[in-house]
Amino acid sequence: MMASIEEGNYLGIDWGSRDIGIALGHAETRIAVPFMTEQNDDGFLDRLGRLILEEGVATVIIGIPSHTNRQEVEYPGEVLGRKLNEKFGVRIAYQDEMFTTKLAQQTLIQRGERHVSKNDDAEAACIILQQWLDRKISP
Repeated sequence: MMASIEEGNYLGIDWGSRDIGIALGHAETRIAVPFMTEQNDDGFLDRLGRLILEEGVATVIIGIPSHTNRQEVEYPGEVLGRKLNEKFGVRIAYQDEMFTTKLAQQTLIQRGERHVSKNDDAEAACIILQQWLDRKISP
């Protein structure tokens, strides 16, 4: 049984055409942590659905560009959000992803981590999720 939005956990997504970064946040702590990077392939949606159920996720936050001059009618992250809502009934929210990959890389370098480009997607998802969580708890 899935938790209600108020009780459920959070999942952050940094969408990419090749790799998708995933972060998790617990409803009680409201702190985001990098979780994993998934390959963007035909099985991604099903794998993500299992993770949503296993982790009791009620809200998925997807990073999208905040460009004012939109070239596309719908960003790929918005398409993903619609599919997740329809298939798994989770609440979808969007967060500006501007500079999150650059911030993620800087954070990983400062921590002394190796293979920065291998881990920057999950770290970027963590930044997206934490920014959204911080905005939600600020007065």
